[in-house]
Amino acid sequence: MDIDRYLDHLNRGETVVGGSEVHLFMHGVTQQALKITAELNGSYHTPEEIRALMEALTGRPVDETFGLFPPFYTDCGKNIRLGKRVFINSCCSFQDQGGVTIGDDVLIGHRVSLATLNHDPTPEKRSWMHPAPIVIGNKVWIGDNATILPGVTIGENSIVAAGAVVTKDVPANVIVGGLPARIIKTIEEAVKPQG
Repeated sequence: MDIDRYLDHLNRGETVVGGSEVHLFMHGVTQQALKITAELNGSYHTPEEIRALMEALTGRPVDETFGLFPPFYTDCGKNIRLGKRVFINSCCSFQDQGGVTIGDDVLIGHRVSLATLNHDPTPEKRSWMHPAPIVIGNKVWIGDNATILPGVTIGENSIVAAGAVVTKDVPANVIVGGLPARIIKTIEEAVKPQG
């Protein structure tokens, strides 16, 4: 098993069977991610150093416009794709095995959690994991302490309110909030002058 075969398995949405070759490889990838995030979170780093650490974590180039306030947590890192002018605030946690794609001009608030794995509901198969990607469109703003669950796509320009738990796709140009998140209003309604 190598990283490309591993990511192909996950990106096809194939189950990670507990104790399998893929599952054991996952543990090795996790150890690498823990090492890099420990360095990232352990002391002050310049923005340039943060980008270099994120490149090591993701295994791909990170645009010079990327910004991150540590601490940042992930147990994989290799399945994160970042657009331009992305800002991630402190204490965010990305479980990215299923794939996290973040578009351009995205703002992610404090303590946001992105989860791309679900454990199997069958008790005998509970160690099995089912990956599903999260896709965040351009110009999305995700508020503090929001949670995005596996398989969710958030349409461009939309806002996820603080504390929301997003369990299904969000269309473009809306504001969602609550548990589970539901549409509160459109962006057009939110920016319309009052009076």
